[in-house]
Amino acid sequence: MATTDFDSEIKTLQATMHTIEQVLDVDAMRREIADLSERVAAPDLWDDQDNAQRVTGRLSTLNGELERFTGLSDRIDDLALMVEMAQDEGDADTLEESERELVRLKKSVEVLEVRTLLNGEYDAREAIVSIRAGAGGVDAADFAEQLMRMYTRWAERNKYPVEVFDVSYAEEAGIKSAEFAVRAPYAYGTLSVESGTHRLVRISPFDNQGRRQTSFAAVEVIPQLEQTDEIDVDENDIRTDVFRSGGPGGQSVNTTDSAVRLTHIPTGVVVSCQNEKSQLQNKASAMVVLKAKLLALKKAEEAALKKDLKGDVQASWGDQMRNYVLNPYQLVKDLRTGLESGNPSSVLDGEIDDFLEAGIRWRRGGVEQTA
Repeated sequence: MATTDFDSEIKTLQATMHTIEQVLDVDAMRREIADLSERVAAPDLWDDQDNAQRVTGRLSTLNGELERFTGLSDRIDDLALMVEMAQDEGDADTLEESERELVRLKKSVEVLEVRTLLNGEYDAREAIVSIRAGAGGVDAADFAEQLMRMYTRWAERNKYPVEVFDVSYAEEAGIKSAEFAVRAPYAYGTLSVESGTHRLVRISPFDNQGRRQTSFAAVEVIPQLEQTDEIDVDENDIRTDVFRSGGPGGQSVNTTDSAVRLTHIPTGVVVSCQNEKSQLQNKASAMVVLKAKLLALKKAEEAALKKDLKGDVQASWGDQMRNYVLNPYQLVKDLRTGLESGNPSSVLDGEIDDFLEAGIRWRRGGVEQTA
């Protein structure tokens, strides 16, 4: 790469980082970190455990964001110095490595730039993801399980913890539904663009005549509830059912009635949890998810944006947002952004960052146009 190319690319990266610095308001971030650090050092911090968790959690998030920004800035400065020295010494190997580092930096800056677009009311929250099989019979159940694996693999790639609340297995293969949390800052803002109907086209492995089958699955993403959120739930409005946890093929994985299903009678919202051995623990986890769903519903109704926040996802023809075609050709296409990938297997293995980024930019474009 020519010297002028390096100079131009590095200056572009530095200019983008300057814009990101202004959007993030790094100076304000540092002031808040200093204030929170003082509060964390107070001897009586843990007298109020809920407040202590909020303070330490916020401090950890801010420190992570600041380290991400400063670390990237330092890498750009280091690259500029490395290029200058390599050019002065005519070091072709170092210039070649500089090219590779430049590519990596451009991708990292792009990811950070997308993060600055996540400034919605709930974008910084952890995410609760629900998946359910739609039209398509056993293929739809199998597809729903593939989608669950896709999101959990994506989380693993990013070292984000996943907590599975409930999985309802189908009789022949796959799952009827699943609900799990992705425990990472901005998980909701990032994954919320996945809400909608996903469509799979392939030769069905469950059809003995080898026919092509179209199936659907619905994805819903809501933000994790926090202590500061106000949502009152009357215990009299909740019906509690207990049952035994089950595994694939209906096999029992628990000999006691520890799994819990909560039904909010006024709204019809149903939540199940069977990941813990204790009925009390499962009920507590289910209540967290139920309140999060009711809060999302409440906020959507208040803003008259129910379709945008919660989604009216039918998981059938006519309302899909992404197609996964495995036959007669190989293609994943997002119908909102137009982004395509010719490698469905890698996408279904969790390589969805490009689709997430495109979705976030698409959503922001829609917001700006309607503002």
